[in-house]
Amino acid sequence: MEEESLRTQDPVFWEDAKRAEAQMKIVKELKKWIDLYNEVHTATEELALAFDYVKEGILTEEEVDEMYANALSQVENLEFRNMLRQEADQMSCVLKINSGAGGTESQDWASMLMRMYIRWAEANHYKITINTIQDGDEAGIKTVTMQIEGDYAYGYLKGENGVHRLVRVSPYNAQGKRMTSFASVFATPLVDDTIDIEINPADYTWDTFRSGGAGGQNVNKVETGVRLRYNYKDPDTGETREILIENTESRSQLDNRENAMRLLRSMLYDMELQKRMAEQQKVEAGKKKIEWGSQIRSYVFDDRRVKDHRTNYQTSDVGGVMDGKIDGFIKAYLMTFAGEEKTEQSVF
Repeated sequence: MEEESLRTQDPVFWEDAKRAEAQMKIVKELKKWIDLYNEVHTATEELALAFDYVKEGILTEEEVDEMYANALSQVENLEFRNMLRQEADQMSCVLKINSGAGGTESQDWASMLMRMYIRWAEANHYKITINTIQDGDEAGIKTVTMQIEGDYAYGYLKGENGVHRLVRVSPYNAQGKRMTSFASVFATPLVDDTIDIEINPADYTWDTFRSGGAGGQNVNKVETGVRLRYNYKDPDTGETREILIENTESRSQLDNRENAMRLLRSMLYDMELQKRMAEQQKVEAGKKKIEWGSQIRSYVFDDRRVKDHRTNYQTSDVGGVMDGKIDGFIKAYLMTFAGEEKTEQSVF
């Protein structure tokens, strides 16, 4: 860190703002690791001293147990953080949720997942922005795209990619039958200005429309919503397909245009990242049809069970999970698959 910090003292350091920001990011990241190590080191040293204090009657065994649990938790958290070493892991995240077939039931399930991730993000002090949302016909949502901004948001949420299955007694079924619903979740890294993504202006067009929902007269009467259409040509196959992005977050059309372009850059970056890191097959396997047999996780309300089918991690705290307590699933996924990611990354 000392060496990298010295680079920031160059008299011409801030003449290249983008390069300077990238360097400051390196320093900040190194400092974070040192701080985390110091916290663990302090906790373990205090624990070692605590054993002597028990013999002298200064501390009780219960207090030592608490200090042990704290030290163990800090060591595990540091190891957990060490699993997030890929290029995109430290970035913010774009999270998209789509309801599956099944009408109101699946649309309600999609809205429950949206709430779960918002609660998780709030608990971790991340900034949440709803870019676009389409309400369900009677309840819930058909689709939502939101940004979760903060350090390592994508690293933590990348394991959420796939189909999520709900089994419950439906409040929309008069006969009280158990119903099964599906919704898909896609997480992509949100790129910042330090990453260059070339986008040819000839390859995209803009549409504008009136934003729906609450927001006052300006939102409803002025065409502030934007729709970005981008013709993406696969450099390997030569195939062309249209990428469609809508943004209605702001009352300013200019702001919505800027954010839609940012989302497009994030999508293009994610496509390239998947190829370069040999992750495409794994990610695409999660983007199956939203139906039976393709789910990564099941939420069975009546049996009080949430189970991840990739790691076999499960919990009976269904209410806690739906309130955003999903760290156990995130940790299990990273601890199970991070080793494979590191092996793949080392090839390049």
